[in-house]
Amino acid sequence: MRISGRPAAVLASTATLAALCGCTVQPPDDDGKHRLPVHLQLPSGSTPEPTGTAEPTGTAQPTRTAQPTPAAKPAQPAPQVLWSRGDSGPGVRELQARLRQVAWLFDGPTGTYDDLTEQAVKGFQGKRGLPRTGELDTVTWQRLLAMTHEPGRWELYLMGGQPAGAPDPRCLAGRVLCIDKTSRTLRWMIDGRTVDTVSVRFGTQYTPTREGVFSVYWKSRHHVSTIYHSPMPYAMFFSGGQAVHYSNDFAARGYAGGSHGCVNVRDEAAIAALFAQVRIGDKVVVHW
Repeated sequence: MRISGRPAAVLASTATLAALCGCTVQPPDDDGKHRLPVHLQLPSGSTPEPTGTAEPTGTAQPTRTAQPTPAAKPAQPAPQVLWSRGDSGPGVRELQARLRQVAWLFDGPTGTYDDLTEQAVKGFQGKRGLPRTGELDTVTWQRLLAMTHEPGRWELYLMGGQPAGAPDPRCLAGRVLCIDKTSRTLRWMIDGRTVDTVSVRFGTQYTPTREGVFSVYWKSRHHVSTIYHSPMPYAMFFSGGQAVHYSNDFAARGYAGGSHGCVNVRDEAAIAALFAQVRIGDKVVVHW
C-alpha cells in the first residue's frame, strides 16, 4: 500500500513517532511539501526569532580610567661640605691621614686644607665617579671612611702639630723651654703662661735626647755642627752638644728621621721668633 507515492511503512513509522512526541503529522500539501504541525506554525507575516543570542552591535566599550602622570621626584639636595681649601683643625688632619692610607696624599698630615689636600680629594672623587669638586662633602667622606681605618696618634701627627700635654710642674715658674717627649712639643712659657708651642723631634735610639732640668748656656744663630758638619741654625745649647735648633731635614722628612740628640724644630719662622726671645740662663726642662 502506498500513500502519495510514499511507502506505507514509512508513513506508519512517522505517525508512530509523531504520536509519541504529541505531534500531529500534516499530510503534504498539493505541492508535495510537508508543513510544520499546526501548533508550531507561525502567523502569516511574522519573522522567526533567532535561535542564538546575537551580540548587540555598537556595544559601548568600557571607559578607560586615565592613569595619573607620575610625579617628578624631588631633586636631591647637594651633599653637605664638611671641609674645603683654607679650613684647618683636627678633622682636616684626620682627612689627610686617611688620604695617606689610600695613597692619594703623601705629605702631612698638617691639619690645614691646602692645595695638595684639594688635589688629593679631587683624585679620590674622580676615581669613584663622584663630582670632582675638591671639597670634602658627606658622600666623599663616607666612601673614604669605608676604605680606611681610624688613624692612630702617630699617623695623625706624622709631621708634628699634636696638642701639647699638661706642662711639667717644673715649667710653671720663670722663663722655661718646656719640652715634652710624649706629645713631641716645645712650650715657651713665662711664669706658668704658655707663650708659644711648636712641634719638635728628638734623638734616635742610639743618640737620645737627655732628660732633666738644664739652662741655655750658649746661642749661635748660624751654627754648623763640628762633629757632623750639618747646619744648626738658631741653636740654643742646653746640655753639652745638644741644642734646640731649626732642622731642614725635619721640615722635609718629618718623623721619618731623627736627630743626634738635639731638639729639632721644623717651623723656621717659629724658631726665629723663639731665638729672639730666649735669653742665656733661661731654664730648659726635658721630660716625658
